[in-house]
Amino acid sequence: MKIWRNILVTTAAIFFLSSCSSDPQWADEEAHEKTEQLQKQYGPMMIGTWHYENISDTERFFEQLTFYADGTLSGMRKWQIRKVVTIEGEQCYTDWESVEPLEGIFSGTWKLSYYSPEGMAGEKRNCLLLNAKYEGANSEYMAYSNIATFDYVDETMLCFEGFYFKDEEGRIVFLRGTQEPSF
Repeated sequence: MKIWRNILVTTAAIFFLSSCSSDPQWADEEAHEKTEQLQKQYGPMMIGTWHYENISDTERFFEQLTFYADGTLSGMRKWQIRKVVTIEGEQCYTDWESVEPLEGIFSGTWKLSYYSPEGMAGEKRNCLLLNAKYEGANSEYMAYSNIATFDYVDETMLCFEGFYFKDEEGRIVFLRGTQEPSF
């Protein structure tokens, strides 16, 4: 019995050692290569501060994002809404109210990746992964926890799938630079 146990242990050890390789093996080589290309082509252009502002009669939204080379981000969001109400037969606006707890200062991580948010069966695409929590009183809330379709970035604009605000095509366009909210 002792001989069979030694043979079994030796065989398992030989199998284990012979199947190991010093070269990394990617589960999806194409996705890995496209992710590296995406990061190399667009990653350096992402670094810096970006802002977005949208103002309507009933909503005011401002967001500023700063992407760092180490994959971290910091940001600030200011968001206010008001309603149209009827008083004595006349329509008027209520006072502006902050959208709590969805505003404030936040920090987290970012990454560009060629990925399928739907899992293995889903279609892969260029994605911007954002993960950030608010700081201070709102620290239990997430500012971002999403995988957005990444469109492009250049010297002046950053475009990806919108989360809270979107254009007709479902995108949001940030402009490069630091800016304060106009409201």
